[in-house]
Amino acid sequence: MKFFCWTCLFVILLSSCGTQRRVPMNYLENIDDTLILGNTAALEARIKKNDMLSIRVYSMSIDPATDLPYNLPETGGQTNTSGFLVDRNGNIEYPRVGTLKAEGLSKEELAEVIRQRLSDQLKQPSVVVRFQNYRITVLGEVRSPGTYTVASETLTILEALGMAGDVTEFGRRGKVKILREGADGQRSIASLDLTSSEMFTSPYFRLQQNDVIFVDQTERRLRQQEQQQIVQQIGIATGLITTIALILNFIK
Repeated sequence: MKFFCWTCLFVILLSSCGTQRRVPMNYLENIDDTLILGNTAALEARIKKNDMLSIRVYSMSIDPATDLPYNLPETGGQTNTSGFLVDRNGNIEYPRVGTLKAEGLSKEELAEVIRQRLSDQLKQPSVVVRFQNYRITVLGEVRSPGTYTVASETLTILEALGMAGDVTEFGRRGKVKILREGADGQRSIASLDLTSSEMFTSPYFRLQQNDVIFVDQTERRLRQQEQQQIVQQIGIATGLITTIALILNFIK
C-alpha cells in the first residue's frame, strides 16, 4: 500500500513539473523604438518549372476574327482559360506565338516578350501575367499548419505565419526554417530569427512560390512530451501492479 501511495505522489509531481508555463520569446526583441528598417522592397518572383500562369492579352481590335484567344471576358473575377503550365524545359505554348521560354523571367518580362511577339498581329496589345499557383506551406508548431494559396506575390514570413494562426507557445521563434527550390531545381534551406531585426535583410524574409516553412518545437516542448510519456508509462505500470495486487489478495 505504501508503494502505491509513493507511486501516485511521484506521478503527481511529474505532472505538475510538465505543466509549468514560461512566457515564449516575442517577435523583434532586440530592436529600439527608433530603428529604421531601410529599403525592404520585394524581390520580383521568378517563373519556375511547373508554375501555372494566367496570361491575358488585350488590344484595340480591328477585326473580330482576331479576338480569340485575346480580349477574353472574365467570369466572376476569374479568367475563362485554364492557364499555361511551365513545362519541364521551362517553356510555355502560347496560341499564335508558339513556344516561349518562361523560366527565370518575371511576370513583367514575360508579358513584354509576348507583347512584342503579338505587336504585328494586334493593334496596341497589352499583356497581363499572373501566377495561378502561388502557394506556400507552413508546418510544425503553428496553430493551423497547411498549404495556402495566396493572391499576393509579395508575401513575407510574418504574413505567412499569420495565415497559419501564428507560432504556438511551443514553437522556436528564434530559428524558423525555410525550404526553397530555385529555378535550377536546386533546393536550399535557411533559418530566420524572428526575434531579431536582421530577418528583414534576409532574402528569405519575402517568400517565393512553393516555399515551405518549418517551425520546430522548443526544448521545453520536447521535455514536456518526454515527461508525459514517462507519466503514461508509470500509469500503465501502476495499473498493472494494482491489478496484480488485487489478484494476489483475492487468491489469498
